Amino acid sequence: MSLSPRAWFGIAVSLLLAACAVGAPWLAPHDPLEQDLLASSLPPAWAADGEARFLFGTDSLGRDILSRLVWGARPALIVAVAGALLAGVVGTFLGLAAGFFGGWWDAVVSRLVDVWMSFPAVLLAIVLVAVIGTGLWSVVIAIALIDWTRFARVVRAEAMQQSRLNYVVAARTIGLSRAATLAREVLPNVLPLLLTLVTLEMGIAVVVEAILSFVGLSVSSDMPTWGGLIQEGRLYVNQTPWLLGLPVVALALAVLGFNALGDGLRESLDPVVAR
Repeated sequence: MSLSPRAWFGIAVSLLLAACAVGAPWLAPHDPLEQDLLASSLPPAWAADGEARFLFGTDSLGRDILSRLVWGARPALIVAVAGALLAGVVGTFLGLAAGFFGGWWDAVVSRLVDVWMSFPAVLLAIVLVAVIGTGLWSVVIAIALIDWTRFARVVRAEAMQQSRLNYVVAARTIGLSRAATLAREVLPNVLPLLLTLVTLEMGIAVVVEAILSFVGLSVSSDMPTWGGLIQEGRLYVNQTPWLLGLPVVALALAVLGFNALGDGLRESLDPVVAR
């Protein structure tokens, strides 16, 4: 299987994000919480007044922006992976049941999806986190409760299509139960689609975490997050525009990487698209 340049770009961005998240204690040049008021609001090192020891400059409290960006990759990746996988598990189970078994399963799941998707996603996430309580895992649960519908709708349609194909009829003819046919025959053929959906959902989860961090409903204020950095940079955008621009670039790069990975994998794994 050959991967497209888009997929390789997504893999490179994902590996970079993973390296920053796992290796933050070693990759960050400074303590992200260390304050140095004598070095506050320094521009990036390539600017006229920049200093080499602060490659991306400092914020109003003299904290190193590069270190805070590196550490901010950790909550972003945790939320992206855990939120996407949890939403995928819930949505896939309900979508497979609705699409393959039909009947009242399909009716209940379809109505539930329609009602749940009628609420604005970001507003619903803010309400859920406010009810559950702030924290990283509260954000993960909120994302899973919101975005399981995305998986359920797509998987339902795919399972409904697969259930009409000859290999499913043959499996039922040789005596496999409906549950066994679903697990052993239909699910493996849905997995390439699920892999694509998970990677795309990871990009959405990163944005949701940044929004919740921006309004103070994600992790504690002493942990660097990209949304928190954007919120801080907004206050000083006229004096220190790099404080706002750099986390925005990091967030955009992560989302583009996950989306490119999802599209690239779909091009490689989906035989219809590949043709």
